[in-house]
Amino acid sequence: MWRFHPGSFVISLLTAAVLTGCGIEPLRTSLASTWAPSPNHDLRRPDFVILHHTGSPDAVRALATLTDPMRRVSAHYLVARDGTIFQLVDERARAWHAGASRWGWQHDLNSVSLGIELDNDGTEDYPEAQVRSLLALLADIAGRYSIPVANFLGHGDVAPGRKFDPGSRFPWKRLADKGFGLWCDPPYPEAPAGFDPLLGLAAMGYDASRSHASLRAFRVHFRGLDSDAPSGPEDAALIRCLLLRKNAPPQPH
Repeated sequence: MWRFHPGSFVISLLTAAVLTGCGIEPLRTSLASTWAPSPNHDLRRPDFVILHHTGSPDAVRALATLTDPMRRVSAHYLVARDGTIFQLVDERARAWHAGASRWGWQHDLNSVSLGIELDNDGTEDYPEAQVRSLLALLADIAGRYSIPVANFLGHGDVAPGRKFDPGSRFPWKRLADKGFGLWCDPPYPEAPAGFDPLLGLAAMGYDASRSHASLRAFRVHFRGLDSDAPSGPEDAALIRCLLLRKNAPPQPH
């Protein structure tokens, strides 16, 4: 077992203190105004979960990066290879994990999501202990927020061409089997004549202005395939299947 000095979490603790209202004045206009507080409000609630891999050789170095004020990058959680879960940012705060990103009409995923980093260098399989902890964390998050099944995404999905994590080795099907993300198993029903897979990707949420990068990101996520080849019948069939799953009415539990 390795240890990380708790002093590295001072910034996160200060952020949490601000959010819990320890005598902090509300953010207000600089113009003359009268403060008449209303009780009719609540805190920020995430609508997406974005998964990443750290690209680091171990969690010690990942934590050092994610808590370094000079690096200006963070996430709400880090799940180490051995399954240890670290929380770095209060869920009500906006962590800096997605960067320039887009999904559907959302152009700032940092403001509407929770970011989870996975201790992985980008070339390796995800250990069982890590996957089990991630599934438990997602179940805990899902129990507190009504995040749509289709809104569990990878960094590569929301930043195609710029990012590709959590990569082609990530077990998306296993997550989808638990209700965290979409999935279709082959064989897929053939797409109807005239079905445009690139328009289908846009309907899923991918950035239509970066269609070829989006197609590659889609393949990494849903086919475990890193390819720049033109779209083919299997892509079209899978995209259509996923769209049908996305638009299907929720099933009762």
